[in-house]
Amino acid sequence: MIVLGLTGSVGMGKSTTAAMFGDAGAMVWNADEAVHQLYAAGGAAVGPVGEAFPGVVADGAVDRTRLAGALGRDEQAFRRLEAIVHPLVVQGRAEDLAAAEARGVKLAVLDIPLLFETGGDAAVDAVVVVTAPAEVQAQRVLSRPGMTRERFEAILARQLPDAEKRRRADFVIDTGEGLEAARTRVQEIVGMVLAEGWSRPRRGLPKAGEPPH
Repeated sequence: MIVLGLTGSVGMGKSTTAAMFGDAGAMVWNADEAVHQLYAAGGAAVGPVGEAFPGVVADGAVDRTRLAGALGRDEQAFRRLEAIVHPLVVQGRAEDLAAAEARGVKLAVLDIPLLFETGGDAAVDAVVVVTAPAEVQAQRVLSRPGMTRERFEAILARQLPDAEKRRRADFVIDTGEGLEAARTRVQEIVGMVLAEGWSRPRRGLPKAGEPPH
């Protein structure tokens, strides 16, 4: 099974591109959805996050608004949270990928916003970066309900710059060129990585039964 890492800064069109990979036959695993499940009632992160950040749990689930308030712009707080959540996400991802491979899935796409920032690029066969011109990115993000320029800049501050992401990428998809151009590029990438003899540029994930990287 080929495993691609899909990433991109906020507002670049990553979610839309992930859906295109799904339309092309890939199994798409979404990191944000995985975290949402961990924060939901009964989720494995509820207890430890509640202990680390008192007051953020309501009705048996992590309240994201309260958590955001507890974190503020404190980088140490973000690191404490990531130390709790990241191992749980990695474990769940490994289990989901093993199950997909057992089902005979040929291509899996990991939709991970902080792929480079968390070192996840070392655990995939290739990385796809979604990009767009800065002015298009800003227009998209600032049009979201409740979004402010300050919040937008705070999000960007925690993400690797777009130029650096593109430099590290194995494939780049520019959504600023339009949806059809992006869809065509997705189909090209799927065809390339599934072609017989394609050389994986990165290390690749461990096989089932091996410890995750």
